[in-house]
Amino acid sequence: MPTAARYVIITNALGALPIFSGPAAHAADIPAFYQREMLMGDKGFLNRVSKSVFKKSSEPDKAPPSGKLEKENKRLRRAVEELSVLNDLALTVSTTQDPQEMVGKIVDRLMRVIKAEQATVTLFDTNIQNTAETEVRIMASSTALPQYHMNNAFIGWMELKKKPLVINDPRNDERFKGMQWDDTIRSVMCVPLTVKSQMIGAITVYNKKGEAGFTEEDERLLPVIAMQSAQIIDNTRLIKENAGMHEQMKLAYDIQKNLLPDKAPDIPGYDVAGTSIPAQTVGGDYFDYISMPTGNWAICLGDVTGKGLPASLLMANCQATLRGQTLVDASVSDRIMRSNKLMYQSTDVERFVTLFYGILDVTAHAMTFVSAGHEPGLVFSPSGDVKRLESGGLALGVIDDFPYKEDSVTFQPGDVMVIYSDGVPDATNVNDDDYGMDNLIALVQEHKNEPAVILVEKIVEAVNAHAGEAPQMDDVTIVVVRRNG
Repeated sequence: MPTAARYVIITNALGALPIFSGPAAHAADIPAFYQREMLMGDKGFLNRVSKSVFKKSSEPDKAPPSGKLEKENKRLRRAVEELSVLNDLALTVSTTQDPQEMVGKIVDRLMRVIKAEQATVTLFDTNIQNTAETEVRIMASSTALPQYHMNNAFIGWMELKKKPLVINDPRNDERFKGMQWDDTIRSVMCVPLTVKSQMIGAITVYNKKGEAGFTEEDERLLPVIAMQSAQIIDNTRLIKENAGMHEQMKLAYDIQKNLLPDKAPDIPGYDVAGTSIPAQTVGGDYFDYISMPTGNWAICLGDVTGKGLPASLLMANCQATLRGQTLVDASVSDRIMRSNKLMYQSTDVERFVTLFYGILDVTAHAMTFVSAGHEPGLVFSPSGDVKRLESGGLALGVIDDFPYKEDSVTFQPGDVMVIYSDGVPDATNVNDDDYGMDNLIALVQEHKNEPAVILVEKIVEAVNAHAGEAPQMDDVTIVVVRRNG
């Protein structure tokens, strides 16, 4: 015999096609997708809970008893209330992008919905191994109760059981024998905040108002709130972290931009040009021209480890060190030896800098240099000879004390020196083939009579053409020094 059954129909945005239908129950029975729709702050969602309908029995005189219908109506009202709570919570938290403020709003709503005397939301620091380490804890209380703190035993239980914890008789609960309870605690319900199987925090409510303990309806509703709140909190935290990373990258970019020369130096008898093109937003390469009181010039090019803000800070440290040492009356090797010691003492063990550093004597037309773990400089003569500038030693910052060796080269009219970072010969294409030293030497030989700025452009163009669409890990930095004549 057919019986009367009440159904709730929730329509879609067009208000016609049912997106969920079934016996009226609770918000916990609504598919998670539509709960997410509510929690994303859809102001029109409740307006689309359009109607409830009855499947008419073919025998109206045999309708269910009024008591059963009243019970079903009560369940329906409860479901709508729960939907309203979720929607209200969504609209509230959608107005803030700060995780701590958002948690505070969630706590405020929990107090009213669950009708508890105290509610807390605790977020764990997910960057450390100790799960119980609290990052954010927000509490609200409707009475003059002490501030309860979630016991670590609750955390362990929820991580083990993967479900909410309800304690309506704390002192006689077999699961937590021997635990010391505050005299004012009558009941506790604790629900994990979980994202991708990781527990990022917990919601805890204490002392159900006007009842002996938390009900089955509370046990259904609170996990729904926890599930959606966890996702929103985690998304908000990621947005905030990404914003912080963006600010870091911008700061690193500004630091690097201010460190690199904005124009080539005007050195009598010489044509100089340089550029640095980062593989990512912020690179780790560095070059500089340092004017000396004697009229000579220090010309250097380095490659610091890492990327982003740490690399930029190390680059700034390196520049300050080299500029200071350049003003000291000492040999090139001694300047680099002292720079190495300073870099070693002021940086982490995994940080170091490869460097080509040379002093150009504009009167003698000679450069005294040290190559500290860097790619060898190349000097091209008009006749086609190529000299490699390799003397030096280890990269700066690797060991505390190292005896660097200096060497010198004399520039004849028409000679061209090219110094560069490893992003030039190591540039790879989609077949993982390097650009290589042979290609670099051949290109410079072909264009060595061009102005320095044109030669730099030719090298960059050739490296880019070789790399094609293949992503590059190393920056491309080049300095060209030509003796006119």
